[in-house]
Amino acid sequence: MQNAPKLPVPVFPLPDTVLFPGTQLPLHVFELRYRTMVREALSGERLIALALLKAGWEQDYHGSPEFHPLGCLARFEDVVWLPNDCYDLRVKGLVRVRFKSVVREFPYRSVRVEPLPQHPHAEDDPLVEMDRSDLATSFQRMLEAHGVPPASAPIHSDMGYETLVNTICTTIDLRPVERLEMLALDSVIERGRRVRDLLERRLERAHPAPPPLRLPGWKPPAHGTPEQGGERN
Repeated sequence: MQNAPKLPVPVFPLPDTVLFPGTQLPLHVFELRYRTMVREALSGERLIALALLKAGWEQDYHGSPEFHPLGCLARFEDVVWLPNDCYDLRVKGLVRVRFKSVVREFPYRSVRVEPLPQHPHAEDDPLVEMDRSDLATSFQRMLEAHGVPPASAPIHSDMGYETLVNTICTTIDLRPVERLEMLALDSVIERGRRVRDLLERRLERAHPAPPPLRLPGWKPPAHGTPEQGGERN
């Protein structure tokens, strides 16, 4: 989606959820104002925007708690109307958006949004393919370290690079503001490399390096290599 939505978009602010483009998210909607939001969105463009609430949102939750200016535009994929008049939804992230002016406050907020495209990248670029392979391998190793069977992994071989990166950003254990920092990166490649570095650091903590070898008559250089002035045997 390259153009902004034609109309202001309803905002669904949440305290601990960050949606990424290309990923899907189940939602249970039970508050009256947001049930109204779903009904009205379904009669329009079937779009909402997910936003992350700012710290301290508890003080004004039933009013208009502040949310971060960066979010993700989402489209309804599945909607189930429940007997108690609540909704179970499945939404798909479309594009990162910057929230502009609020045009409606009651019963829910609607805002004008500005789409924020990612820096372009080519899926068949050898460097992108290498980054994709390295990231998928690191993620699989992390799953194995936590005893998660490969069949349960939320990634598959035909995923595009951006979807792979964003799915892993959604899956791994991050604080909500850390996810938002990942979402804020304009480069998918940079986002992928950061999350891969994060996975590798966690794997190192989960599997400490083996102790150094203790071979008879040999000891490692004290400082640098022999050519740099280190000790010789």
